[in-house]
Parts: sequence; structure tokens; C-alpha cells
Amino acid sequence: MENDLIIWHNPACSKSRQTLRLLRDRGFEPNEINYQKTPPSTQEIAQVLQKLNLKARDLMRKGQDIYKELNLSDETDELKLIDAMFHYPILIERPVVIKGDKAALGRPPEAVLGIL
Repeated sequence: MENDLIIWHNPACSKSRQTLRLLRDRGFEPNEINYQKTPPSTQEIAQVLQKLNLKARDLMRKGQDIYKELNLSDETDELKLIDAMFHYPILIERPVVIKGDKAALGRPPEAVLGIL
């Protein structure tokens, strides 16, 4: 059991479910955060981006209608993109697995194994 293992999880997403199952199959029981019901703060998003070594846009689901409605493809301000993910958590790519100062995007699910 790992108390410091967190997954930003969307139960409706197959990749998110596969990643959670992969972790559990290996004996890990992450703290599940349904990020759409309990969105991470802008500070948490910024910290995870740093751990992932990604820019905000790289963690965004660009195919979402709200991405287009907000004209986010034209936005260059990192803080504004992070703020959009906070206000519209559906924009956050999932799943994200966090362990201490490391994080991984579960696409493919096996990608998270490198931080365990």
C-alpha cells in the first residue's frame, strides 16, 4: 500500500481505469481523486506540470468543445491555460499519477510504472 501515490482519475475514461487496474495489480492502492468532481487547484496543476516537465497545453485535451469555445489554441499565457484547466477540469488529460516529486501521464497506462 502506498499512501503517497495519487491518481487524478476519471472513472468514465478507459485509459484511467486501465491505469488504476495496473497499479492495483502491482499492489499499489493510490489515493483516487476524481479530478472532475474535485478539481486540483491552480497551484497543484502548476506543480504537476513541473513534475511532468510539460507546458500547460501539453496536459490539455484539445478536442474538448470548451477548448475551442474559449479559443485556447490562441492563448500563450501559461497561467491562463492553467486557470482554464482549474475552471474546466474536463480539459485535463488523464490519468495523471503522482508520487512524491514525480508524476506520469498514463498514456499508455504502462507509462506510470517508471515513477513507482
